[in-house]
Amino acid sequence: MNDKVKFEVEFVIQASPQLLYQYISTPSGLSEWFADNVNSRGEKFNFIWDGSEEEAKLLKRKSEEFVKFTWVAEEDESFFEMRIIVDEITKDVSLFITDFAEEDEVDEAKMLWENQVSSLKQVLGST
Repeated sequence: MNDKVKFEVEFVIQASPQLLYQYISTPSGLSEWFADNVNSRGEKFNFIWDGSEEEAKLLKRKSEEFVKFTWVAEEDESFFEMRIIVDEITKDVSLFITDFAEEDEVDEAKMLWENQVSSLKQVLGST
């Protein structure tokens, strides 16, 4: 097994933390930008893309702050976290993503997040 490396990306989102949290923490919100469809039962979330399905477990959440998932199929300690950060002075809202990828796939993974968050911004009407 190759060790995955942790990476982080940050996106400024013009939306309230309350609204943004709905889009990162609920199946209906996630299915508008993250996957074609998302179903959940308790802590288990099923993400569906083009007919393929991945199961994730919700590890931790804090209302209006963050959600943290791990892919059930992964045999390691990796996770992905979406954290909402509000700048105390400017009140700018950012979505801070922490994820893991194979060392040679980090750039590709970052591009995937950029595409996904671009979809999120469109749904939110955030430019």
